[in-house]
Amino acid sequence: MRTLVWHWGRRGAGPIFAARLTTALRGLPGEMAALSLPVAAELLAAQGAPACDWAEPTYETRAGYFRQRLLSPFLGDRTRRHLRALRPDIAICAMPALLDARMLAGLQRLDIPYAMIVHDATAHPGDGLSFRALGQGTALRGARHLFCLSGHVEAELRRQGLGQGRQGLTKLWHPPLGFAMKLAPAEPGVRPRLLHFGRLLPYKGLDLLAEALALLGPDRDFELRICGEGPRSATLARLAAMDGVDVENRWFSDAELPGLLAWAGGLVLPYREASQSGVAAMAIAAGRQVLATNVGGLPEQLGHLPAALLCAPEPHAIAQGLQSLSSRLREVPAPEATADSLAISQAESRVDWQDFAAAMLAALV
Repeated sequence: MRTLVWHWGRRGAGPIFAARLTTALRGLPGEMAALSLPVAAELLAAQGAPACDWAEPTYETRAGYFRQRLLSPFLGDRTRRHLRALRPDIAICAMPALLDARMLAGLQRLDIPYAMIVHDATAHPGDGLSFRALGQGTALRGARHLFCLSGHVEAELRRQGLGQGRQGLTKLWHPPLGFAMKLAPAEPGVRPRLLHFGRLLPYKGLDLLAEALALLGPDRDFELRICGEGPRSATLARLAAMDGVDVENRWFSDAELPGLLAWAGGLVLPYREASQSGVAAMAIAAGRQVLATNVGGLPEQLGHLPAALLCAPEPHAIAQGLQSLSSRLREVPAPEATADSLAISQAESRVDWQDFAAAMLAALV
């Protein structure tokens, strides 16, 4: 089967997910897979960038986005030219992006079916505008097959009436998003280092985290970094004013993520709701401990893992979880990843992605 995997967002987990899936598909017997990413994708500028068969000019600024939206109706010939050259039997959207309508129009014109990997079935608080701009509802209804990464998302999609009739719906899992890096061991006697990473939006539960830290008081036995991009808020200002808490409100490039994970002994995800978590997938792949609230798809993703702690989404429970995570990190120093153990980890990651890709193809047959 000839497969085209696309994601036309420049940064974040989408290009990484698309590239890993394409590599896994290419590794399956008899399969041919092509990858389409934006020209300006961070991943394509990084060392060891994946082979990209179709680099699509998109945008780098808000003004650039609106210009591209205006141009889209006039770029149909170019889109169809790429599709005819690649001749996919099916296209797979690795993660929705703002210019997907351009791709979907080309696929429809050439009668090429498509599937979508659905990371979120509904908008999270603070995500409503961008979620509507994606036009995801129309894209979902036109797909031959939908894939989701948790039972939580599957249930919501079925509640919306999707996955019925001739449209397939398959629940898979969130494969690892690891980085080829050597992690330094925890230093004896050093205060545990905790990290909250991701978009700093209301549903991430930073207000709950602030309350939990206040309950623990200023003499906490761990450091905490809060790293990511989001609107200024009273909660972020409160966190930044706390002793032992460092708030870095900015975008972190792909190249910076390994360093963040290497700095931290554990990650803290105090979410109010979640479909599943790509940040958790990165943390587990890096051998880091994770404290998460038991909301949405997180219990399914993390509940069976010894490196994960789950707690209720309320300040007292999060405070107790922080103490437990800190104790774990003091008692069990993170072992240094030797060349052999790193090779084993990378091999396991490849197997997981290939299993993921094989499950997708089996559902599409």
